[in-house]
Amino acid sequence: MTVPTGRRERKKAATRQKIADAALRLFLERGYDAVGIRDVAAEADVAVTTLFSHFASKEALVFEQDDNFEQRLTRAVTDRAPHEPLIPALRREIRAMVRHCTADGAASIYRMIDESRALREYEESMRLRHAESLATALVANPGLSQSATACRAIARFVIDAFALAREAADPQAAVDEIFQMIEAAWEVT
Repeated sequence: MTVPTGRRERKKAATRQKIADAALRLFLERGYDAVGIRDVAAEADVAVTTLFSHFASKEALVFEQDDNFEQRLTRAVTDRAPHEPLIPALRREIRAMVRHCTADGAASIYRMIDESRALREYEESMRLRHAESLATALVANPGLSQSATACRAIARFVIDAFALAREAADPQAAVDEIFQMIEAAWEVT
């Protein structure tokens, strides 16, 4: 995530982070379903309207890095060096994301997500949106000759690679194994 440069942007980012931290702390202490939006706003010492100016829904509080995740994936495509191969760039980004999401403390968050139907559904819709965003970046890339269908399929595989690797006993090895298949599929399209 880029660091905001202006005072106003820094204050907005700090408020957003304060809200997200308060929400996660409450969700993990009391359980996701037992905590309301008003509870989170009170804990973060902000108005409910302020909370909603930063987060569109209660579920979005759990996935506060959602936009950053999507941007990182599309930048892996658009910002790579002119002759850098695509699939290794995506693998590198997914490896970094998996490393972040499997760090100490993350297991309790994913357990909470698994236990909540609303969070599982939100995560699934988020993954589909990320896949569409990544596919759009792939299709728009002038250096790639694959069809839109191939780009959409590979984008879904990349997003699924993240989810599958995150749950594996050895997440980094899982990323490598999955990306061998992705690379093979990309080369035949």
